[in-house]
Amino acid sequence: MDRRQILKQYFGYDSFREGQEYLIDNILNGRDVLGIMPTGAGKSICYQVPALMMEGITLVISPLISLMKDQVEGLNQAGVHAAYLNSSLTPGQYRKALAYAREGRYPIIYVAPERLMTAEFLDFALHGSIAMVAVDEAHCVSQWGQDFRPGYLKIVDFINKLAVRPVVAAFTATATKEVKEDIIDILLLQDPALITTGFDRKNLYFGVMAPKDRYGAVKNYLDIHPKDSGIIYCLTRKMVEEVWGKLNAAGVPAAKYHAGLGDEERKNNQEDFIYDKKPVMVATNAFGMGIDKSNVRFVLHFGMPKNLESYYQEAGRAGRDGQPGECILLYGGQDVVTNQFFIENNQDNQELDEITRRIVMERDRERLRKMTFYCFTNECLRDYILRYFGEYGENYCGNCSNCLSQFENVDVTEHVKAIIGCVEASRQRYGANVIIDTLHGANTAKIRNYRMNENPFYAVLAKVPVHKIRQILNHLFVNEYLMVTNDEYAVVKLTEQSGNVLHGDTQIVMKMAKEQVHPAKTETGKKKGSGGQPGIFTEEETALFEKLRQLRLEIARVEKVPPYIVFSDKTLTHMCSIKPKTKSEMLTVSGVGEYKFEKYGERFLQCVREGLQ
Repeated sequence: MDRRQILKQYFGYDSFREGQEYLIDNILNGRDVLGIMPTGAGKSICYQVPALMMEGITLVISPLISLMKDQVEGLNQAGVHAAYLNSSLTPGQYRKALAYAREGRYPIIYVAPERLMTAEFLDFALHGSIAMVAVDEAHCVSQWGQDFRPGYLKIVDFINKLAVRPVVAAFTATATKEVKEDIIDILLLQDPALITTGFDRKNLYFGVMAPKDRYGAVKNYLDIHPKDSGIIYCLTRKMVEEVWGKLNAAGVPAAKYHAGLGDEERKNNQEDFIYDKKPVMVATNAFGMGIDKSNVRFVLHFGMPKNLESYYQEAGRAGRDGQPGECILLYGGQDVVTNQFFIENNQDNQELDEITRRIVMERDRERLRKMTFYCFTNECLRDYILRYFGEYGENYCGNCSNCLSQFENVDVTEHVKAIIGCVEASRQRYGANVIIDTLHGANTAKIRNYRMNENPFYAVLAKVPVHKIRQILNHLFVNEYLMVTNDEYAVVKLTEQSGNVLHGDTQIVMKMAKEQVHPAKTETGKKKGSGGQPGIFTEEETALFEKLRQLRLEIARVEKVPPYIVFSDKTLTHMCSIKPKTKSEMLTVSGVGEYKFEKYGERFLQCVREGLQ
């Protein structure tokens, strides 16, 4: 079979997505590749399809047990024999899986990086035929990446021990220019075929809120979306327990996940979420990497992550099936302090020398600043994210809270001159709060001790609300009219542009909201179907979708697999649109291949017929 026949028969798709065919063809031609593709863009297809066409075994190096288990379940459901080798297996299970691997039963084997250099695995690899090494979540190899894992540095040592060098394929969803260069250098990719398909996820709505009652905002959102599955990320274990406890008491079917729970409890809670027994997961960032749950409709952040890489990766777990998803960040000022504490007390970089560790810490502080800017910019949120990753487009997406809010352009030049003048007159010695209090004329002990009540700009903006002064100051940070230092105290400093405003005729105009930003598309007039299922609007189609979803759940429970492994929400939605009556019509549905039709096709055809009676 050629690559398109494999794509259809095993995965049920009629065509490749952007970048997939290019990477697959290069792999089949024996060339190393690096694919930078957003979450949900189909990175796994890029190594799974050639793995089924190449002579020999494809090793997929993956960082998390959950990712391996999920991928292997999906492949086995599609009719592909695959296995994983990690610490979740008993010694007996591990040896049995290796024995089957030696017999050539598995064209694809997932393995944790820490297993590569063990004697047992090396013996298998050195006597087997390894055609390709696919490195998933390849940013983990870079100490500048947000998820650096020392185990990934063993990959090159492992490859060098093989008698014949296999094709090396690396994939990641989030990589800045520095991280991309690290991946190529550290993995020693040879003349790799490179592709960045773009970081934009057009199906995702982005929103930022700063509510006084964050839990109230979350509960309100869940009340509006009672049937949707989603993740609520919290910064700390304590916050996870608090939010989960309140939701549980309110009768919301929610699971929880953080590193403080026992292995068995984490495993059970994760499965409750994946199998839709509890469709809401409250978790720290310890949860999610490798969770390929396609029907996650929302990701709420109960607090700001420490960098945009982490935020975009976590938010990207919504809408993996290509259907609309919502990503809403609930921001509070204390989030900055919490994340600064995490950066100062980071235990992940203890293996680095002191100089490198300080450089990494400085970069982490810079990332935190860029993340903070995201929370208070009035510009298009999607455009802000894309610019961070080096992409440039229009400053209007029509699908974020800023683009859907009403703003007016306000000339703030005189306010800006007062702010910059205050910083200059204080000889650039203080942080943002002192500057704001000085401009507003606060009569506090701190202001008197610093003698800022003698600053020539003291109380100049006394009639301007504090929140508006802060908003203007944030605008100056975002646009580099001012900056804050990387050290612990975050002192406000002048930039080259400061003088142009203070001593020149530069005019500063900024967007200011006319009205309160709403939290989600349901409240901004965006039409959605029953249960939050996007794209289904007629009563007949909504009822049919629910019948198909119920059938999927029944099959999943019998086969003990997650419902989305049977068919994704996108596939069910497509069935509702096409309303297939025959096998040939069912095979035109996205996600239905020959193998899955033989397993499930007739039952879903019957369900469609009954649903249309």
